[in-house]
Amino acid sequence: MKSILSPGSYYFSGDEAIAEGAIAARCGYFAGYPITPASEIVERISIRFKETGGVFIQMEDEIASICSIIGASWAGARAMTATSGPGFSLMQEGVGHAVMTETPIVIIDVQRAGPGLGQATRPASGDIMQARWGSHSDRQIIALCPWSVQEAYDQTIDAFNLAEKYRVPVILLTDEAVGHLREKMDIREDVDIFNRTKKPGAAPFGTEEDDGVPPMPTFGEREKLLVTSSTHNDYGIRKTDDPLVQAKLVSRLYSKIMNNREKIIDYDSCYMEDAEVVVVCYGFTARSALFAIEKLRGEGKKVGMFRLKTMWPFPDRLIRDIGSRAKKILVPEMNKGQVVEEVMKYASCDAILYSQTNGEDIHPNAIIEQLRRLV
Repeated sequence: MKSILSPGSYYFSGDEAIAEGAIAARCGYFAGYPITPASEIVERISIRFKETGGVFIQMEDEIASICSIIGASWAGARAMTATSGPGFSLMQEGVGHAVMTETPIVIIDVQRAGPGLGQATRPASGDIMQARWGSHSDRQIIALCPWSVQEAYDQTIDAFNLAEKYRVPVILLTDEAVGHLREKMDIREDVDIFNRTKKPGAAPFGTEEDDGVPPMPTFGEREKLLVTSSTHNDYGIRKTDDPLVQAKLVSRLYSKIMNNREKIIDYDSCYMEDAEVVVVCYGFTARSALFAIEKLRGEGKKVGMFRLKTMWPFPDRLIRDIGSRAKKILVPEMNKGQVVEEVMKYASCDAILYSQTNGEDIHPNAIIEQLRRLV
């Protein structure tokens, strides 16, 4: 499909790139409530939707925002909201509802320093575990983690495609540093768009297909649709007292992500061939990590980098392989250690945390200092 913007180079902020990525992915509905540092997404979409024909609405709060986009998705729209940590906390019941009803939506979380209201305009990576475990019970989620303005654009498009393909909420876990960063990015002539699967008369909440993803009808298509987040059978009929229906449903919701995780997980790596110490990193911090690694490689140090582009599902098999070959793993994080604990689960070598929670980006020199100690 053709790009909405003319192909070429643009000078955008990360938030502006996210807005343009949503438009490129044919997002037709946005509901949100302004919150720093995600407000620029709301502002740009409110203007651009007038040009592209999308529907924008400023809701009274974040709870209404996520409920609104769930409804819009069932009406046939590709729908998105944007927020930051405090607002993301309010959305968690809606996330669980969307998981159980298999509603494709995109949630942008531009993380900031917390807890509580914290520092509204300072960077952090404190919502990693909230994205995975914020809503209750057993479920899987997809969360992406960009490190640049270019990836903010590209991964927003990916988020819509993954949401539609697997009928699941997809979260873009960016942060203030990426959201407010300005740099050059490129827009291609064509955009890959995945359109949701339709099969008239088929069960909308059950399938025998290997991928575990049922076709998704839309209200107004003459399908007999019952949409409930209570336990339901393949046709949406409530079966809250049936243990077999509950077990089958939860197992499929879980497996449709985990059985396809090799197709979902994306990552980047460099200097891994001979690395004795590996930096596992993500988001804006990975930029500092790359600078540090290249400096130390120039000094003959055997260090490498593994960057998480997909945060959830977590690349457990890849980390297990890295942990079997490296002597040590360093995980720099703008939190008190959320990803490092996942690394510890799977890596057989030592995993060391470098934590920074002062509302400042992690400087390359801090990573260089840590790596010198480990090497």
